[in-house]
Amino acid sequence: MKQRDKAIIEDLHRFRCLARNDIIDLHFKGLKQPVTCANTVLKRLRRDGYIEVNTDRLPFVYFPSPTPIKKDSAKIPHFLKIADFYKSLLKFEEPEMFLVEPKYGKKGEYMEPDAFMIWKQGPFFVEIQQSVYSHKLMAEKVARYESYYLRDSWKQEPWQPEDQKIFPPVIMITDTRYQINSSLVKFFQVPNINYLLPPSKPVNHVNNKIEININSVKLVEA
Repeated sequence: MKQRDKAIIEDLHRFRCLARNDIIDLHFKGLKQPVTCANTVLKRLRRDGYIEVNTDRLPFVYFPSPTPIKKDSAKIPHFLKIADFYKSLLKFEEPEMFLVEPKYGKKGEYMEPDAFMIWKQGPFFVEIQQSVYSHKLMAEKVARYESYYLRDSWKQEPWQPEDQKIFPPVIMITDTRYQINSSLVKFFQVPNINYLLPPSKPVNHVNNKIEININSVKLVEA
């Protein structure tokens, strides 16, 4: 199997599913005929039983085989949004680590982020808010992050520097501005990743907008 085939299958496992255009963006960009090449490869991988497809969606949505979710799962748009977020990072820098829906404790006990990443030398939790949360639901989400912070087990994560432990800030991709008050966990609320890394210099907004200083979150070499 070619290295690109393996990479496609690995990404399908990581993201649970990908639209054909996502696969083109991630693995066929720069080719003279990316669409034709992608269709040929995906057809072969499907024929050989490595991947599965939902042809009811346009563009087609592909899954690893066996698929971890139903081909008509209501979570498909959510996973595709996570893939979109990942692709937006690549415009600036490829993440050193990007885990989709990592688990921390029992369900409901601590936070359940959409992703954890190490990007631009910093660790971050990622929340992609497609629906509008009530104040109560958002407060519960924040409380689960704070509970995990107080647990201290995050200091044992393998990516942590030996001499300076860092609790990852939360990047919340949202079009809604929430009132979040936490003395333990830092939240960045932005519509998209571009707001964290403007072309010229870091943005410092106050009052009704968001204070952004992503460059202050760095992993220190041990």
